[in-house]
Amino acid sequence: MTTPARREARRVLEIEAAAIRSLASGLDDGFDTAVALLHGTTGRVVVTGIGKSGIVGQKIAATLASTGTPAFFLHPSEAIHGDLGMILAGDVVLALSHSGESAEIVALLPHVRRRGAKLVALTGRRASTLGKEADAVVEAAIREEACPLNLAPTASTAAQLAMGDALAMALSVEKGFRPEDFAALHPGGKLGKRFLKVADLMHSGGDLPLVPLGAPMKDVVYEMSKKRLGITGVVDGDGRLAGVVSDGDLRRLLEREGEKAWGTDAAGAMNRVAEDDRRRRLRHGGAAADGGEEDHVPLHRRRGRASEGNRPPPRPLGRRVDMTNRRPGR
Repeated sequence: MTTPARREARRVLEIEAAAIRSLASGLDDGFDTAVALLHGTTGRVVVTGIGKSGIVGQKIAATLASTGTPAFFLHPSEAIHGDLGMILAGDVVLALSHSGESAEIVALLPHVRRRGAKLVALTGRRASTLGKEADAVVEAAIREEACPLNLAPTASTAAQLAMGDALAMALSVEKGFRPEDFAALHPGGKLGKRFLKVADLMHSGGDLPLVPLGAPMKDVVYEMSKKRLGITGVVDGDGRLAGVVSDGDLRRLLEREGEKAWGTDAAGAMNRVAEDDRRRRLRHGGAAADGGEEDHVPLHRRRGRASEGNRPPPRPLGRRVDMTNRRPGR
């Protein structure tokens, strides 16, 4: 059953969707000029607007900045009370006003020119004061607001938001914005994690915990505690990785050897790297010399393993049932 609330919601969504669809057919040379100005700026994009247009402008500035176009939002009232210094020669001001006659925006226009910045208007009325003063006009006209009183900015702000996204995406294509560029600007959250690489997370240089093969156990513990990674690499005389010692390895060594563990050096406690271990087994004719699974098992877990020869056969999973003489339905 359709409720009055759902009927009203459907009406609002249909009006706003129609407003956005109409923008696509209304794109003209003004959009191309705006993209060229925004792309060619030697400065930043300064987005400004008042009221609901200002809120939309903040989102547009954030989208531009996150897709490769340096941008920030400047409140028009704050601008004429000292923040005009944020506008520099070479900047492009993107001004939002559905009517194009907002007093705060109109008052800002002559100062934009004096600062040596270009002006792009995002407005619903090309013939407005804002439209006439602009170097480029991106029109976002609508037939009606979605408000039942045709007063509250609804369809007009939806149109502004969609056109702002269109500008930002056209700019990103023009700039050749790549996934790796996006990753560089989004290091946090789920978006950032999608683009993380090993190089972004790994420790290197002086941050790596490393000890020589002959390091006494107290030096191994000190290095692990100092670098706070819960593990240390063990390197040979040429600086090549010979193995690793983790805090778990130390605990197991202490459980097994007791106080004697402190007389063990790094070479005696470490888990050898697979390549080194494979060569050692090849020299001694080991069973895992073919590079099988055993090569990757830490040394402390290999002790006491049952060999293939004396390993007991697997136990059956259940009782075997002869189905040959079973009657249907039983």
